[in-house]
Amino acid sequence: MHEQKMKVLHDSVRKLLHRSATSNLKNALSKIHPADIAHLFRFFEFHEQITLLDCVPELDRVADIMAELEADSVPGIAVLLDRDYLVKIVRTMANDDSAEFIRCLPDDLADEILAQLQDDIDDGTEELLGYDEDTAGGIMSTDVFYLGQKLTVKEAIEKLQDAEDYEMVFYVYVTDEHNHLVGVLSLRQLLTVPPSTQLGSIMSTNVMRVRTDMDQEEVAEIVAKYNILAIPVVDDQGKLLGLITVDDVIDVMRDEATEDILRMAGTTEEEMLLGYKSLQIAKLRLPWLLTTLIGGVVTGTLMWYFKATLQEAIMLISFIPVITGMGGNVGSQTSTILVRGFATGRIDFSMLRRVFLKELRVGLIMGLVCGFTIAAVATIWHQNVYFGVVVGVAMVTAITLAACMGVLVTAFFKKVGIDPAIASSPIVQTVNDITGILIYFSTATLFLPYLVN
Repeated sequence: MHEQKMKVLHDSVRKLLHRSATSNLKNALSKIHPADIAHLFRFFEFHEQITLLDCVPELDRVADIMAELEADSVPGIAVLLDRDYLVKIVRTMANDDSAEFIRCLPDDLADEILAQLQDDIDDGTEELLGYDEDTAGGIMSTDVFYLGQKLTVKEAIEKLQDAEDYEMVFYVYVTDEHNHLVGVLSLRQLLTVPPSTQLGSIMSTNVMRVRTDMDQEEVAEIVAKYNILAIPVVDDQGKLLGLITVDDVIDVMRDEATEDILRMAGTTEEEMLLGYKSLQIAKLRLPWLLTTLIGGVVTGTLMWYFKATLQEAIMLISFIPVITGMGGNVGSQTSTILVRGFATGRIDFSMLRRVFLKELRVGLIMGLVCGFTIAAVATIWHQNVYFGVVVGVAMVTAITLAACMGVLVTAFFKKVGIDPAIASSPIVQTVNDITGILIYFSTATLFLPYLVN
């Protein structure tokens, strides 16, 4: 339904744009949500995007659109905008959005914008730019609503009614006189107690919180695990610095999932930013392709080593792709499941033994089913029951071993600090190709007297 809606919007906007129907375009864009306009931008050239922005007269709406753009789209459109206008846009954004926007700009343009903002830049924006972009400090908003613990409920409600400048108020955070986070209240609690009650006497002191240096992926895991709408960010001393809301967490989850998918494909998000620069993109992809290439050479060397067996029983060549392919597929499946488990927090090293044994059993079951099937095919095809045994044994062993290798290799890379999403798939595939060929030809060599007619 949403895709159909976006297609209709895209077709309508494109027609109006090509007809230069400016007044109609302004009217249409005024009724479209900023996030939908930002989504539409990806289907237009940069000069067309500028034209569309010119049809949005409200600066705050333009700021909302720019804040919703994909990171790889920001530089292309930003460099085409008038510098003074770009500065006004950044000033209008919420501090967390402006910090993220500035991070996306080319270094020289970011420095130029910051220089123009130097006198009146929001302290929150400047603070956020000092944190690593992948940490809690980098994604938090400093516009957090909090109250002192000595305030009464009546005073708290009055302040809450005036809290128009804050992005979202899901909870009321309570601090002491030194701004240390000491408690939290729900809005419901404020409405169900006497007005003269002090906040310190009704607040919950068990406050879920994160530190500024925590990785954003861990923050997302905590929010997802405890089903909370927002989580406060504190420094080493426990002082309240900011807030991470659920919309920020959704963005983190999407970005992390995209990053993992790209890495498993042997590339990175950096490739998206390179556009059509073929040489740089090739440099990003080549390392893991070369790993697979080396594995192919080793596999070929093993086959050459067993050339005598192959010459004696040429029918062995029939099932080489099946043995290596099935092992590679099973290994990649197991690796993907484990990478996902580590990423979502469903799997940790304390569970590794149990996960390994589970995958061993699963691999053995799948291996037996596939092994008996392929053994029957080999026996019928080549009219040799021993050949069926060779293929079947090789298949069972290769699939079982592949399932185990998917766990061990992924866990190893996770343990040594290498992202398993990058390294696991090509390494598992390569190792399984090598072991599959080794198992297949070793078994065939053992049964060779029975394979030669």
